[in-house]
Amino acid sequence: MNNYLPKDFIETAEGLIFAVLTEDQEEERILASLRYQRSPDGYRKLSTRQADELLNNHHPHYRYYSKIRDVSLHAVPRELVVRHHQPRRRLQSIRQRDPQDELERKLIRLAAMFEAHGLDSGEMGVTGSLLIGAQKQSSDIDLVFYRRESFFKAREIIKTLLAKQLLQSLDDALWRDAYARRGCTLTYSEYCWHERRKYNKAAIEQTKFDISLVTTERWQDLMRYQKLGRRSLQVGVINDRHRFDYPARYILDHPAIQEAISYTATYAGQAVQGECVEIQGQVEVSAAGHLRIVIGTNRESPDEYIKVLPLQKY
Repeated sequence: MNNYLPKDFIETAEGLIFAVLTEDQEEERILASLRYQRSPDGYRKLSTRQADELLNNHHPHYRYYSKIRDVSLHAVPRELVVRHHQPRRRLQSIRQRDPQDELERKLIRLAAMFEAHGLDSGEMGVTGSLLIGAQKQSSDIDLVFYRRESFFKAREIIKTLLAKQLLQSLDDALWRDAYARRGCTLTYSEYCWHERRKYNKAAIEQTKFDISLVTTERWQDLMRYQKLGRRSLQVGVINDRHRFDYPARYILDHPAIQEAISYTATYAGQAVQGECVEIQGQVEVSAAGHLRIVIGTNRESPDEYIKVLPLQKY
């Protein structure tokens, strides 16, 4: 049986390429997000709107209502997967041959830099356009780390290499491009303030890269949740261990809503223990009465956010 992990890509006979969202499956379906469409001319990258329209109009069998999550999702029945793109295998394959373009050359150099600082290359992978060979000259590099310790060590390495000027901080153009792609509710200055302290993105020879964590640590309860409506709250963060997970998780000091869950990467690593945050999202309740607030009920999550309240410590 194949294990489908977040950041893996799966492909169907129609040439639809989905990014896997979670290793948990529902009714033999892999929960995923449609990202690319393959054609004889190459690859077409799809926005959320374009992906939804394509599935609604031509491939409705890849739409799925999750009773557990109380939301409509993209999902692929296991039997319809014709190809499984795996980040670790792809990175190893690229490193074992001559680079095909400048982006692959930069990827090889970046992976070697992490390896030279003590990270196991077997714990790294490459996702995004490079995973399927759809990269362009303007593409980013998306690295994945598969152990929590490796991911946090990679962040420290990025900080060190930035100080040594072996990597570059994102310039204003790259930050604005990243902000535009996210389409988040935060202002540009708020977005940059939060992002700069995460040390999960930088540039190598003017090419932006970011790193993400994929872990099989099981903390999600997988209970069925029902939405209660949108709410805003200001609250202290008392546990941030899973802040870079997918989904990101923050334990809150609140009399009723015990945790915040983010399904959008913008708010991964957004706050640390001891900080006070403002959160706007959808409150959900489980069958057991457990309350949580969810940010990222779709990919862009308009009007849903987490931001640190300035000059306030919990």
